Formats: sequence, structure tokens, C-alpha cells
Amino acid sequence: MFWKNETILKEFILLGFSSDPKTQVALFILFTSVYAVILIGNFLIIVLVLTDANLHTPMYFFLTNLSFLDLCYSTSTVPRMLKDLLSVNKVISFGECVAQMYISLSLAICECVLLAVMAYDRYVAICYPLHYTTIMSRKVCVRLAVSIWMCGFSLPISTVTLTFNVDLCGHNKINHFLCEMPEVLSLGCGNITLVELINFIVGIIILLAPVTFIATSYVNIIQNILKIASSSGRRKAFSTCGSHMMVVVIFYGSAMAAYMKPRSSSLPGTDKVFALLYFIVTPMVNPMIYTLRNNDVKAAFLKLIKI
Repeated sequence: MFWKNETILKEFILLGFSSDPKTQVALFILFTSVYAVILIGNFLIIVLVLTDANLHTPMYFFLTNLSFLDLCYSTSTVPRMLKDLLSVNKVISFGECVAQMYISLSLAICECVLLAVMAYDRYVAICYPLHYTTIMSRKVCVRLAVSIWMCGFSLPISTVTLTFNVDLCGHNKINHFLCEMPEVLSLGCGNITLVELINFIVGIIILLAPVTFIATSYVNIIQNILKIASSSGRRKAFSTCGSHMMVVVIFYGSAMAAYMKPRSSSLPGTDKVFALLYFIVTPMVNPMIYTLRNNDVKAAFLKLIKI
């Protein structure tokens, strides 16, 4: 059943960004540079947290997970995108399209849940500081991390299966640089209302539920920060939480704009812009946001380069 459309369409054609060779070369140089920043920045955070004992705390444990996740997330799409920018033949096989959609969706869901867990970690740290080490023990952190990855790789199975069991009309050109669910569904013919409804409901669970949890956590966090007598303490707390909120706004905002809208309201090219925000921009800015505002990470970096 899962491979229902394989007998109809053996491959898809990714139209990408432009058919102009000069534009493609310019984009290749730009995205290669950005991808290098993603790899270096996130790998550096992982190294710093692993090598500096002062960073062996729940906050940095989850930050390491986020960096590793961003490395995987960008790598699930960017190398293929770079290859297509220099290729005349932008064909992607049916199986590769399924795999790319499943892996990228799984990693995206992992990030959605992880950002919610990181908000909970900050909530406990600020609202219950005396009980922080007990509530966020090493065992709890490991269990949360395992749950994040299990949740991420189990939830997309149904949506990907439904997407590729839609009757496709023989048209195999995808106006995108990757196999993403909304674009593949746009190739469907007949009544796909039920599939869109199911995917919309899953989107609400995956996107709105964590956002609601994060918003609730930060309302409580802000209330407690305002009670801090020391102005320097308030600034430090707001700085840490502000970093997290910047990531949340960029990631969830672009994901909601791409996935939680009617197909008829999509403007040509907008989905590519949204995809760039959560596949490339977020993994690139995460290391900057979490390090440029963080004295502990700066100190760990200076210690590392002196070795």
C-alpha cells in the first residue's frame, strides 16, 4: 500500500530556485558558505560542551542535542540542494523522495519537541531554582532526549504514508528544492481533502501544542524574572530566555506558514523561502544566538583555543 504510486511515477523533477546558470552558481556559492557555517558552528558547540566540565548541565546537554539535530537537519536537504544547483538533471527517484521527506520531517518534529523541552528546562531553572538539580536530573534529561528522538521518528510515518498514497496525476515536477509534503500533495488529483485534514490535525499537534507549552512556560518565567531583586540577575535571565525565544519565533513561525495554510492560498515560491528559514537559517543562527549571548560558552571557547 505504501508504494501505491511507484507504478505510476518512478521519479520526480525538482525545479529548484532558478533555471538561469549564473543564478544557480551564485546560489551554490551562497548556500555552500552558509552550510559551512552551520557545520562549523554546531560542531564547535558539541565539542565545547563535551570537553568543558562547567558546561555539563541540563541546559547545555539539550543545547548539544539541538546542535547535533541541526547538523542532521540541514544535512538531510542541503547537500542534495547543492548538487542540483550544479546539475542539469534534477531528477530524484521515488524512493529517495520518500526517504528525504520522512527524514526531514522526523528531524523537524524532533526540533519542535526539543525546543519545548528546553523551555521547560528554563522554566524549572528560573521558577524552581532550589529543586532544579532534582527535577532535571541526569536520568530525567536522558529519558527526555530519548523520548524526543523516538517521538520524532514515529509521528511522521502516518503522514508520509498518506501523502505518497494520494493519486498523482502523472505530473512529476515539484516546484521546490526538496520533497516536502505540501508540494507533493499539490501533484495530487481527485479529492485529497481527507489527507489534507489529517495532515493539518497532525500539524496542530506537532506545532501548536509545543508553541502553547512554550508560551505558557515563558509567561511564568517572565513573572518570576520580574520578581528578581538584582537588575543584573534580571538581565542575565532575560538574555538566556531571549535567545531561546528568537529561535522559537524563527523556526515555528516559518514552519506554521509553510504547513498550516490552505493549499489554495500558497503563492509561487513562498514555500521555498519558508523552507530556507527552517532548514538553513535556523541551524545557522542557533550557534550564534546561544554563544554570542552566553558568557559560559565564550569562556569554554577561550579555554579550548588556549590548549
